[in-house]
Amino acid sequence: MDACLSRRSLLAAGGAGLGALALGACAGIPVPEVDGVAPGGRIAALADVPVGGAYQLAVDGRRVLIAQPTAGTVVAYDATCPHQGCTVRAGEDGALVCPCHGSAFDLATGDVLQGPAVEPLAPFAVTVSGADVLLA
Repeated sequence: MDACLSRRSLLAAGGAGLGALALGACAGIPVPEVDGVAPGGRIAALADVPVGGAYQLAVDGRRVLIAQPTAGTVVAYDATCPHQGCTVRAGEDGALVCPCHGSAFDLATGDVLQGPAVEPLAPFAVTVSGADVLLA
């Protein structure tokens, strides 16, 4: 049996491996899920939202990023990247980033900091009451 691969077989195998790696980068990461919450209902603890960062969860199946740009200031966004629909995540530098194509969004406003996205993240209405983040 010949153990050598043809150039075509090697390229096909390498391409499949890279494709799997790319899909893994955009694949869903398990996040806490909250279902059936009415307006005014608790969706997260304020303590779960890092100051200068974001907390990701699913609200009725919709991925959401809750951010706390400064202590006590909370905003939230739909985590769907407006470029091609990948799931945006909290980046290490305080920005919100899309792992699929590199778009970056401002933590405080959802505005585009770096493309290819040209539209901001869609806002998601939340309020804070005491130690809880509530659906607005």
